[in-house]
Amino acid sequence: MTDILMPALSPTMEEGVLAKWHVKVGDVVSAGDVIAEIETDKATMEVEAVDEGEITDILVAEGTEGVKVNTPIARLKDEGGAAAPAPKVETPKAETAKAEPAKAEAAATAPAQKAPAAPSKDGERIFASPLARRIAAQNGVDLKSVKGTGPHGRIVKRDVEGAGKGGAQVSTGASAPAAEARKVQSLAQMGIPDGSYDLVPLDGMRKAIARRLTDSFRDVPHFPLNIDCEIDGLLAARAKVNAMLEKDGIKVSVNDFVIKASAMALKAVPEANASYSPDGLAMHHNADVAMAVAIDGGLITPIIRKAETKSLREIATESKDLAKRARDRKLKPEEFQGGTFSVSNLGMFGIKSFASIINEPQGAIMSVGAGEQRPVVKNGQLAVATVMSVTLTCDHRVVDGAIGAKFLQVFKAMIEDPVTMLA
Repeated sequence: MTDILMPALSPTMEEGVLAKWHVKVGDVVSAGDVIAEIETDKATMEVEAVDEGEITDILVAEGTEGVKVNTPIARLKDEGGAAAPAPKVETPKAETAKAEPAKAEAAATAPAQKAPAAPSKDGERIFASPLARRIAAQNGVDLKSVKGTGPHGRIVKRDVEGAGKGGAQVSTGASAPAAEARKVQSLAQMGIPDGSYDLVPLDGMRKAIARRLTDSFRDVPHFPLNIDCEIDGLLAARAKVNAMLEKDGIKVSVNDFVIKASAMALKAVPEANASYSPDGLAMHHNADVAMAVAIDGGLITPIIRKAETKSLREIATESKDLAKRARDRKLKPEEFQGGTFSVSNLGMFGIKSFASIINEPQGAIMSVGAGEQRPVVKNGQLAVATVMSVTLTCDHRVVDGAIGAKFLQVFKAMIEDPVTMLA
């Protein structure tokens, strides 16, 4: 027998929902046959068989949530009936602990002893989680003088957050675990009585959004820059472009112009097209612009790759396709993971201006408001113009005020005179 394992559909996937089986016990499958559908926090993906044989067992029922990567979900017998060696599956520590406490403790100890750690100046090794190391580096905390409270003395996030500069422990009047416990209070503890609301369980997407955006808002030093753009010229150009493309069934949106202008501005100001890493600043070769798309239950950011090289026709066609497949949860991981810059547009909802949370590891995100007629002063005379407000949220580790301002100047010039982005 061969175990069919829960696949990792993206580099960051840890678990998923086994949404649907396309086979049943007794079915014979061939390599390449679709056997199941897996829901991740961002999309629904089809799982194909990699071997031929008969399905002998369905180990995980469809609709099961929280199925860990590499967990056996079904068993396959080859067509000849010969037993094939089943691949070794690493059992999650939590499950191991329930079944075999002694083995679980040993399994937990081994990684802690073997995990790589940076040596201190005196040659000793410091055992700390990657997140603890990052927070320590950002806050100037010397890990050598921090006492770890994690498994086997490992330094974890709460230890670093409770330390001052150089690593001295900061007295808070309560232990770190107690401080953590206070953060997770029930609604009843906060004054909202049980029975006064309906509780909608969090799905994988909402959990991922909550985790990622909380980390970003807390850990990334960010600031906003605001600018107003007059878009009467853009609206006139858009009308002409759409008249020419009408016969092909293509319609260019204001957001397509924004994506194109953003990409061109990123190439003109390459310092803004960058990401922070502990090893240095990653200066990206292309402007891969992610666009925020609201879908049922959350948000996803499909990416227009190399947007600076694409025409408005190509961007309009690609953005429409990506948005549709995003709402259907049919995107591939590579179509929504990564990107060097994001655009979030709420203008269609009448929102005048707003500031978005940075989508790590990108260095900035642009928030686009509605175009509306406003009074403006031109050559000392009062006039009326269609004005669109945009806000650039910057990661100050990468994009400082001068770089962000320069980027917005270039972007504004292109938006107000669209011919410049077509040259």
